[in-house]
Amino acid sequence: MGQTITEKIFSEHVGHAVYAGEIIRCNIDMVIGNDITTPISIKAFEDSGATKLANPDGFSIVLDHFIPAKDIASANQARISRDFAKKYNLKNFFDEKDMGIEHALLPEKGLVVPGDVIIGADSHTCTHGALGAFSTGMGSTDLAFAMITGGNWFKVPESIKVILSGKPGKYTTGKDIILEIIRMIGVDGALYKTLEFTGSTIEYLNMDDRFSMCNMAIEAGAKSGIVAFDAVTKDFLADKNLAREPRIHYSDEDASYTQILEIDVANLEPVIAYPFLPSNGHSITQAVKDRIKIDQAFIGSCTNGRLGDLKTAAEILKGKRVHPDVRLIVTPGTQHIFQEASRLGYIDIIIDAGGVVSNPTCGACLGGYMGILGDNEVAVATTNRNFVGRMGSRSSKVYLANSAVAAISAINGYITDPR
Repeated sequence: MGQTITEKIFSEHVGHAVYAGEIIRCNIDMVIGNDITTPISIKAFEDSGATKLANPDGFSIVLDHFIPAKDIASANQARISRDFAKKYNLKNFFDEKDMGIEHALLPEKGLVVPGDVIIGADSHTCTHGALGAFSTGMGSTDLAFAMITGGNWFKVPESIKVILSGKPGKYTTGKDIILEIIRMIGVDGALYKTLEFTGSTIEYLNMDDRFSMCNMAIEAGAKSGIVAFDAVTKDFLADKNLAREPRIHYSDEDASYTQILEIDVANLEPVIAYPFLPSNGHSITQAVKDRIKIDQAFIGSCTNGRLGDLKTAAEILKGKRVHPDVRLIVTPGTQHIFQEASRLGYIDIIIDAGGVVSNPTCGACLGGYMGILGDNEVAVATTNRNFVGRMGSRSSKVYLANSAVAAISAINGYITDPR
């Protein structure tokens, strides 16, 4: 019987063929923690009596949610990870000296590669599936088990095949594709399944688009999202000092899927997810008709804080001014992205237009800091969730959109079609 790419990755790791539904024990190539979740893992690790990491080079800690520390509590939280990293001489420890949002930083560093099995104590760890890896979020105690043993238990997920056809329009992006998928199947439509993205559209999608799609697979309830290795992946990895040799897998033609979704991307408009669910998707045409006034536009997060997003924003903002009633906040995904955007002139354009550029952080996305919404405020954001109170006050509203929509809306003061 044919296998999906996900089944093949697990089969290689356990040394024999496995299929969806099987419970397996599997070694893990990269375990990822951040400043919020890792202290819990460290406590569990220490409480177990463990005295060494099973795979030190396969463990990364990225301080990205509240760094630089926003208050005493976050400073103390970060210190737990710093002390642990120092104690165990952790090679892959990233704080203010080499900053980045974990799901942007680790691919940039070559620490996650095709064919890997990756876990992280963060639900958006599924981002790394864009490289042709199995990557998923787990709890902090699951992370501790992997720190101690080098592996963990998995139920091999069933897969949904998403067939994307047609060339996307200029301002239709990976963000719009995944928002459309979530609109179609709902926030639990892929529960504990893999969303496998295929079809002719894939060749038109750069890595930024693919990361964005896999990042939000969890918003459909998926265990993971995945895109098979191709020329675009190869080009992205070409200048990286990879932690491991890539292991390339492709799904068999006779692989088994629980569902097949087909989407004509050529006719897909930019999609706006209205409050309070990522599945509450509407076309940009409808959003324009609804004339949604905004107080804040946010471009950033592990979904859309990459160089391509900043380029798009700069192209739209050049020579323009942010609306007097709007705050535009831009958060590059990593320091390297920040530097490249500066070198290319994007940062100057954003600032000249009236935007503010922050250090790399998850803060605004989760309503932590650097962009919290007040009572009854409305934001258009390139983030991944728009739940009640997600970015601040419980009476605030968040509309999810791509970077072009966020940028043009910042200029006009209401959600606008960038086309």
